[in-house]
Amino acid sequence: MTVHICSLILKEPQTIPADGDYHVVRFPFGSGESSDVHGMHQMAQPDRHQITNWRTDPRSGLIWPAVDGWGSLTAMIFWEDGGYTELRDQFVRDPLRFTKDPENTTATDHRPRSPKTQHFTKHHEMFVHPQVPVALRVAHDDRTAQRITLAEFKLAIHPVEEGA
Repeated sequence: MTVHICSLILKEPQTIPADGDYHVVRFPFGSGESSDVHGMHQMAQPDRHQITNWRTDPRSGLIWPAVDGWGSLTAMIFWEDGGYTELRDQFVRDPLRFTKDPENTTATDHRPRSPKTQHFTKHHEMFVHPQVPVALRVAHDDRTAQRITLAEFKLAIHPVEEGA
């Protein structure tokens, strides 16, 4: 069985507001992304929404799984040095609430500040489905907006055989 892979990378600073809420990390399309051979991160979304500006549309942070399966999610996040005392990150199914199901977050980490810039990686696995997009979200507790300077978000789907 083919492993379906989507690998996204953000190589420019992205501002995260100082509101205490989680925000979907947005990623570029086309030549700006690392790899999307299975079409899971497209400007033309599966629900027919067309993204016109990846920098402002939170939908640009969605990966729409190509198949049902066991998803291996990984992320890397670099934060600039700031006045925060805590940084937060999580993976989430259906972060923009397209379904009537309640928000489904997983692998939520609250990280204390360390000296200088902050560099984190994370990994989690879960079942994924084509009709339910997944995303990486972040938050911080500073009183002013802070910036992510580099981010990666990857999904590898191992299809599950029927009856397994």
